[in-house]
Amino acid sequence: MKLLKPIQEYIKTLDTASLSEERKSILQPLVDYINLKVQNKQKIQLNFICTHNSRRSHLTQVWAQAISEYFNIPKVECFSGGTEATAVYPIVIETLENIGFEISKEGDSKNPLYSINYSLGAKPVIAFSKKYDDDFNPQSAFAAIMTCSQADGGCPFVAGSEKRISIMYEDPKISDGTPQQKEVYLERSIQIATEMKFVFSQIIS
Repeated sequence: MKLLKPIQEYIKTLDTASLSEERKSILQPLVDYINLKVQNKQKIQLNFICTHNSRRSHLTQVWAQAISEYFNIPKVECFSGGTEATAVYPIVIETLENIGFEISKEGDSKNPLYSINYSLGAKPVIAFSKKYDDDFNPQSAFAAIMTCSQADGGCPFVAGSEKRISIMYEDPKISDGTPQQKEVYLERSIQIATEMKFVFSQIIS
């Protein structure tokens, strides 16, 4: 498998040295979880959870999957879900396409399915809005990663999860309908990508 060249080049530019010690400490439980799985040669299933499964959870899912391959971490499968199903917000898809992900859309329903290619030979990330316990997602032996405070408070228990980790991101939705919208979504994508690069750079494979 080989990352698409624009994705590979983009990940190279992400500056993990810019992360604060506070953010690194927030990310450390995820580093520890993945390292334990790698040491035990087990499958690594990560389910990123946000209220509507429309913005932050999909950005973390896609970036974690792509960056795990960038660092050649085996057996990583990334998923996402919400406390309710809505739809992937279109600017999320546009932001990823502008970076170099190859994305196709299936269906014109209120909740379309997107196939997000990041690598030659790898299965694409399948993105659509769903509840965190949807049949598409793992039902056991996974880490539940809460990416917003609402989901963190609304899901005190995630059935089947081995580990619950909170990594909060500010909702780019605050910019919707403003001239700053594209810039804010790109900023959130860069933040998430940089932090996922830090996480996987710490994995001992």
